[in-house]
Amino acid sequence: MTTPLSDNSSPTTRSISHWVDGRLQAGTSGRSAPVHNPATGTESGRVDLASAAEVDAAVASAGRAAAEWRRASLSKRSAVLFAFRQLLHEHAEKIAQVVTGEHGKVHDDALGEIARGMENVEFACGVPQLLKGGFSEQAATDVDVYSIRQPLGVVAGITPFNFPVMVPLWMCANAIACGNAFVLKPSEKDPSASLLLAELWQQAGLPDGVFTVVQGDKEAVEALLAHPDVAAVSFVGSTPIAKSIYQTGTAHGKRVQALGGAKNHALVLPDADLDLAADAIVGAAYGAAGERCMALSVAVAVGDVADPLVEALAVRLPKLVVGDGAAEGTDMGPLITAEHRDRVAGYVDQGEQAGAKVVVDGRKADVPPDGFFLGCTLLDEVTPEMTVYRDEVFGPVLAVVRVDTFEEGLELINANPYANGTAIFTRDGGAARRFQFDVEVGMVGVNVPIPVPVSYYSFGGWKASLFGDTHMYGPEGVDFYTRGKVVTSRWPDPATSQVELGFPRTR
Repeated sequence: MTTPLSDNSSPTTRSISHWVDGRLQAGTSGRSAPVHNPATGTESGRVDLASAAEVDAAVASAGRAAAEWRRASLSKRSAVLFAFRQLLHEHAEKIAQVVTGEHGKVHDDALGEIARGMENVEFACGVPQLLKGGFSEQAATDVDVYSIRQPLGVVAGITPFNFPVMVPLWMCANAIACGNAFVLKPSEKDPSASLLLAELWQQAGLPDGVFTVVQGDKEAVEALLAHPDVAAVSFVGSTPIAKSIYQTGTAHGKRVQALGGAKNHALVLPDADLDLAADAIVGAAYGAAGERCMALSVAVAVGDVADPLVEALAVRLPKLVVGDGAAEGTDMGPLITAEHRDRVAGYVDQGEQAGAKVVVDGRKADVPPDGFFLGCTLLDEVTPEMTVYRDEVFGPVLAVVRVDTFEEGLELINANPYANGTAIFTRDGGAARRFQFDVEVGMVGVNVPIPVPVSYYSFGGWKASLFGDTHMYGPEGVDFYTRGKVVTSRWPDPATSQVELGFPRTR
């Protein structure tokens, strides 16, 4: 059977299967789901949907592989990771094409996603340093105490459609580096990239079974959450699903890190560099059609900056080219499905009915007639009571909320139940420092619109944006995928007499 990278036909024209025991395996459940090219609206393939029995077989394979992989030396693991990182670099164009074809994001965004994912692989390459423990000599007479970190066994990742490469790499790089076997359940909306990752892991020298892909829907998720041999689950998605994943997984005794939704605010002060702020906000709000958990969805305009900020945003939006993400010169692609497009447009309807001013109307934009397109929308005079403000819209819609003071803007942000990312635009260092100190949000940008941490820190929000007590990737990722063990050992000093050790003398 041909593998994804060696298949000369378009990967979007084939049946999309599972990856178990180092090879493609067709589904046996009899269920499948359509995969679309969002730019054309056409069905481009079908993905198998795993049954609980198929999940059980995949986990069993991963369990066998985990027992051997945990014995691999740190240098061996590191060598595989270095090779995998190089292969990602070499095949970035191919992977980006697959991402654009199934997700719809523009090619440059797809390449950027891969680059950010590779950063996490680079971090995991340092596993010999990352897993170093502590050592205390002579904690008591002839007694040493030291700590070690060991893998959990089989761990699973349940990942969203909006980053089909980057988010799996947030999880699997550290998980595998730490000696675990990793089972990936990608989104059924854009599943092909997962198989490309599987083949690259194999080419990098990873033993079969250490990286597994189970395609599926709710049935596969529920089977992973209940499976007794899955020790931990990582998830990124909406807040209601994150909460459910956390509750169900922990009820089955698993470690769970579940990253939920977002309503990211940008606080713009009157002294901000207006051109810098407007450019940054437009890129952060409408990039990837707003389908990013770190997208800016609310601009909080303080005082006199409101009118010029809205004007600066409005004049930029008509210049954005909306179209097929694979076409050169496109700034924003389609949304993932027709249903999601209609849902986002519905939020604009509700905002307008509630009194928001539609400054730029994406519903009336000149967009391609086929595909799941929606133009960029800018709403002014939005209030916290409106659904377009309260809910995670996850589309190309930016709401402007006007406040009189810095304090009022800070209070607004802190009152929001989501607390993933936020940003402040100002020239005032004192205001920026106060903001980063007082804002109740997990990731903060100062004149940086999308403050995604570099790989040697960790990613995650607060409040309703995170369930669990560890953030994703970086140092906290290493802690999540390992458990500590403390060893207390006693080796008598040969220079100590046997009488002193409590042993009888020998003749």
